[in-house]
Amino acid sequence: MPTSSICVYCGSRTGADPEYMADATALGTELAHAGLRLVYGAGDVGLMGAVARAAQAAGGETFGVIPGHLLNLEVGKRDLTTFIVTETMHERKKVMFMNADAIVMLPGGAGSLDEFFEVLTWRQLGLHQKPVFLLDTAGYWAPMRALLDHVVAQGFAEESLLGYFRSVPTVPALMEALESSLSAAR
Repeated sequence: MPTSSICVYCGSRTGADPEYMADATALGTELAHAGLRLVYGAGDVGLMGAVARAAQAAGGETFGVIPGHLLNLEVGKRDLTTFIVTETMHERKKVMFMNADAIVMLPGGAGSLDEFFEVLTWRQLGLHQKPVFLLDTAGYWAPMRALLDHVVAQGFAEESLLGYFRSVPTVPALMEALESSLSAAR
């Protein structure tokens, strides 16, 4: 059976709480130990770099996608199993999504939010059925979850929107949820 691939969206910065880096490193290690390929934005900075370096150190397969204009800014990590340079951010997101069986969102900024809301919208429109997980390290995603609850409460989305992703508090809980979702899809 082919290797399952997990697309990880996360910050190109480390963030203010050391738990963010600890969870990014733990996730990269656990993905490799589980035999899951990491698909990510190909940067060697911030949480992105931490996930990839940990996956590599644990012997995991890595698939990175970066647009040419970010090669220097995000320090394109060229020693990945697969390293793809795209022309645009849109192509980057498409290639990452198309090469993944599930999506995981770690703490991040505007770019990570863009990626999350795009796959959430696609799911809402019925364009995919891939599982989407928020790794809620130190409660990072609680404000976003409250905002989405507000969107539903104010009538701008159906309640079903909240079922298109799952928030998990720890890397072990995430790995258990991923395995369960991937097994169900087989």
